[in-house]
Amino acid sequence: MFTAVVYVLTSGCSWRDLPRSFGVPFQTAHRRFSQWTKAGLWRQLHHAVLDELGGCGLIDWSRVIVDAAAVRAKRGDR
Repeated sequence: MFTAVVYVLTSGCSWRDLPRSFGVPFQTAHRRFSQWTKAGLWRQLHHAVLDELGGCGLIDWSRVIVDAAAVRAKRGDR
């Protein structure tokens, strides 16, 4: 299931285009993705990977890039 979800997220295909070779109906994969997202799994997984890599000295923090965007919100009918 996890591999099927990661495939959709990394390939950019739609849930309906999930290859049958994963052995998972696309509806089930999407439902699990939604459940895992709601439970905060992706953030937890990201932090766990960073902790593991950082603990092994495999992250070069001098090469970190922070990306952000700011968009002004319009008020009313302006």
